[in-house]
Amino acid sequence: MTAEYVLPLTDPQATLAIVGGKGASLARLTAAGLPVPGGFHVTTAAYRELVSQNNLQPAILSALEKVDVGQPSTLETASQEIRAQFSKANVPPAVAGAIAHAYAALPGKDPAVAVRSSATAEDLPEASFAGQQDTFLNVIGPEGVLEATKDCCASLWTARAIGYRMKHRIDQSTVQLAVVVQLLVPAEVAGILFTADPMTGDRDQAVITAAWGLGESIVGGMVTPDSYWVSKVTGDVVKREIADKQVMTVRFDGGTRQEPVPDDLRPAPTLDDGKAAELVRLGVRIEQLYGRPMDIEWALSDGALAIVQARPITTLADKPIEWKRPDPKGVYMRGSVIDLMPDPLSPLFATLGIETLKRQMIPMGRRLTRSEPVLSDDYYTTINYYAYANTTMPGKMVWWVLTRLLPSFPRMLRIAVPLWRDELLPEYQASVDRLPGKPPADMSTAELWREAQTLTDAIMKYVSTLLFATMGASAGSEMLLTNVYNRVAKREGDPPAPVLVMGWNSIPVQAEKSLYDLARWCGERAEMAGYLLQLPSRRLSEQLAAEQTPAGVDPQHWMELRRRFNRHLERFGYIVFQLDFAEALPLDDPTPMLETVKMYLRGEGANPHERQKAAEERRLRTSAEVLERLRGLKRWAFHTALAWGQSMAEAREDALSQIGFGYPKLRERFRELGRRLADLGVIQQADDIYYLEQAEVDSCVGEMNHDQAPGALSDLVAERKTFLERAAQVTPPPMIPVKKRVMGIKTDVFVAASEEAQTGNTLKGVPTSAGRVTAPACVLRGPEDFDQMRSGSVLVAGATTPAWTPLFVMASAVVTDIGGPLSHGSIVAREYGIPAVMGTGVATRRIRTGQIVTVDGSAGTVTLPDAQA
Repeated sequence: MTAEYVLPLTDPQATLAIVGGKGASLARLTAAGLPVPGGFHVTTAAYRELVSQNNLQPAILSALEKVDVGQPSTLETASQEIRAQFSKANVPPAVAGAIAHAYAALPGKDPAVAVRSSATAEDLPEASFAGQQDTFLNVIGPEGVLEATKDCCASLWTARAIGYRMKHRIDQSTVQLAVVVQLLVPAEVAGILFTADPMTGDRDQAVITAAWGLGESIVGGMVTPDSYWVSKVTGDVVKREIADKQVMTVRFDGGTRQEPVPDDLRPAPTLDDGKAAELVRLGVRIEQLYGRPMDIEWALSDGALAIVQARPITTLADKPIEWKRPDPKGVYMRGSVIDLMPDPLSPLFATLGIETLKRQMIPMGRRLTRSEPVLSDDYYTTINYYAYANTTMPGKMVWWVLTRLLPSFPRMLRIAVPLWRDELLPEYQASVDRLPGKPPADMSTAELWREAQTLTDAIMKYVSTLLFATMGASAGSEMLLTNVYNRVAKREGDPPAPVLVMGWNSIPVQAEKSLYDLARWCGERAEMAGYLLQLPSRRLSEQLAAEQTPAGVDPQHWMELRRRFNRHLERFGYIVFQLDFAEALPLDDPTPMLETVKMYLRGEGANPHERQKAAEERRLRTSAEVLERLRGLKRWAFHTALAWGQSMAEAREDALSQIGFGYPKLRERFRELGRRLADLGVIQQADDIYYLEQAEVDSCVGEMNHDQAPGALSDLVAERKTFLERAAQVTPPPMIPVKKRVMGIKTDVFVAASEEAQTGNTLKGVPTSAGRVTAPACVLRGPEDFDQMRSGSVLVAGATTPAWTPLFVMASAVVTDIGGPLSHGSIVAREYGIPAVMGTGVATRRIRTGQIVTVDGSAGTVTLPDAQA
C-alpha cells in the first residue's frame, strides 16, 4: 500500500485530520473489537492531490465568494460550479494506483463495497454533519471504486454541506475529505440505533429503527421503519411499533434501487426481541467507548450484526420540557394577541413586555368600558417562555364581564374606529415623538433604561387598546356580519361573506404596492434590473446602505434607487414581524423586501394595484346588490351589520401595522445599553441584553449609576439561549389543560390543535379561506427564510403578521400553527383568494419544504404525501 494515500482501517495514523470523522470513528470501533466490516481509508492526502493536480482550489474559492448563506439559491449555484470542476478532473495516477492496490487486497474477486465520504469537519461532538456528503453502496470493481471516490470528494461541496459549515463558522478553505471503502454488508435488515431516546432524552432506553434491505431507505427517509424501545439495563423490549414497510433498498447492477417489499414481509417485525437486545448491548459498548449517547447505523446479515457508522447524538435533550401551569387551577390558552407571539419570547420581553401589557390593560379597559377591569394576576404570562393567557375568571371578573364589558360592546363597536384613528393612534405616535432627540450614544445609562421602559409602556398601551378597540371589535363585527348575511341576505350563487370586507388599501397593501412600483421602475432600466437580479439580496442590501455606487451601474439611477428604497423603509420598515422587541425589524434587515422586488422583476406575482382594485369593486358591487333587494327589518339589520363590519375590517390591518411605530427607537436604546454591558464584560455581545430579565437589567443599571461594575452574566445568557433553542423545537400546547369549552364556547374555533391530536397524515385546523390547492410546501420560520419562498408554493408558518403580507403574492395557500378565522393570515388569504388553514398546531414541524401537500381551506385540512399515495 501507498501509506500517503491509503491506510488500513485500523492503522494508528487514522486520525480525524487524515481520515475524517467517519473514518476515525470506524478505526476506533474496529480497534475496540466491535463488528465493523473490513476495508481501508483513502486519506485526505489523496483529496489534496486530486485538488492540486487538477488546479481546483481557485475555482472552489471563486465559487464560494459568491455565496450568501441567507440566499439558498447562491449555495446551489456555488455547489454546481464546484462539482462541475470535479466531474472534469482526473484522479492522479499515484492515487488511483494506491486505491486499486488496496481494493485488490480485499477478500474475493471484485467484492461489492460501500464507498463513504468522511470529512474532516464531520461527526464532531458539537455538530454531527450527518448526511452532508455522499455514500455509494454496492460499488464493484476498481474503476467503480475510483469513480465513487471522486464523487465522494466532490460531495464535500454539496449546497447543504457548504451552508452547514457556514452556519457552524467552519473555514471553508481548510476542510478536506477522506473516503472509507468497506466490504458491503448484504443486509437483510438494517437501521439506526440511538443509545438514548432522542425525543424524550431518556438515557435508560435505547431506540432502534429497522427496515428490510439496505439502510439507505431509512437514512433517506423513503420508508416508515419499525421502532423498538429497549431497556439498556434489562435488554427487554418495552415498546414496539411495527410499520407497514412498503419499500426496501436492494443491490442492483453495481448500485442500488428501490423495490416493493413482499406482501408477507410488509407487516412482519424486522427484529425479534433477542436480536434487539443483542444490538442494544453493542450500542452500550459503543456508548461506553465514547462516553456519551450515540447514533449508530447497523446492518444484519445471515444472523450477524455489523456496525457501519457511529456518531455522537448532538441534539439530545437533557430532559423533556414540562408544561406546568403557574396556577394549578388555571386554564391557559394561546390565542388573540398571542397570535403575534408565536415563538418563545426573549427573557427581557417576557418580563418587561408581557408585564407591561398586562398592567396597561387596566387603564385601557377603564377608558373603553367606563369601569375598572378585574384581571387575574397571570392574565398574561409565559410558560417555558411561550406566551399564554389565563382564561380562568375570578368571580369579580365574571361579574365585570357580564355587567360592564358585554353591555359596553355595542358602544365599543360604534366608537372603535374613530377612537383608534382620532385618539389612540395619535396618542401613541405623540408619546414616541415626545422623546428627546438626543442620540442614544450621548445618553447616560440611566436615561437609556428609563426611555426604553417609557417606550415599552407606550407600545403596550397601544397594543392593549387594540385588544378592546380593533381586534376584539373586528372579530365580533365580522362574525355578526357573516351571520346576518348568511341568514337574511345571501342567495344561491352569491359570493361568501368575506367578500364584503375585502379590498381595502391597508398599510400592508400599500407597502406591497410600493415594492411593486419600485420593481417596475427598475424594470424600465435594463442595466439596473439586470444588476439587481444577479446580485444576492444580502449583498444588495449592504450596497444600498453604503454611499458608493457599484461598478457598472449608472450613478444617477443608483442614487434614485437608494432614495426610493430608503423612502420605502421610512414608511414601512417598522412593521413588526412579531411583538417581541428582540426580533429584528425590516429596517434591520431589508433583504426580504429586496427579494419581493426581484420577484416582481422576474414577472412573478400579481399586480397589487389591480388585485386590490378588483377586490374593492367586488365588495362595493356585492354590498350594493344585497342592499338593493332587501326591505324593511332585514335591510336595516344587514345595513347595520355591514357598516360595523366594514368599518372594523378597514381599520384592523392598519391598527396592527402601527404597533411597530415605536420599535426602532426602542431597539436603538436596547442596542446601546447592550453594547455598554458587553464592554464591561457583563454579556458577550450587545444583543445578549434580550436574554436578561427586567430585574437583572435594572440591577446592572443601578450598579453602573454608582460606578460599580456589574457581575458577569454570560453563563446565565448561554444557559437561557440553550433552553430557548430547545423550546423552539417543540410544539407548545395550545391549551393547558385541554378543554372542549370555555365559558360555554367551543375552543376548537379559536385554539390551535394540540400536537397529540395530529397523529395521522391529515393535519386538522381551522378552515379560514375556502378553496383547495395541491402544491409544494415552503416552511418559513421567520424573516431570515423569506428568500426561500417561491411563486406557487404553500406558505407554511407559525403565524403571520402584516410584515409577511408580500409573501402572500407568491403563495398558492397558507397554513399556520396558530391562528383562527380573524387572524392576520386568514384575512389576507381571503383578500388574495387563496385557501388557508390556521391553527394546525404542528404544521411547521410536520411539513417539510418541498413536500407536495393538499390544502383544503373549506374542510380545514392539510394532507401530507403518504396519505395521498
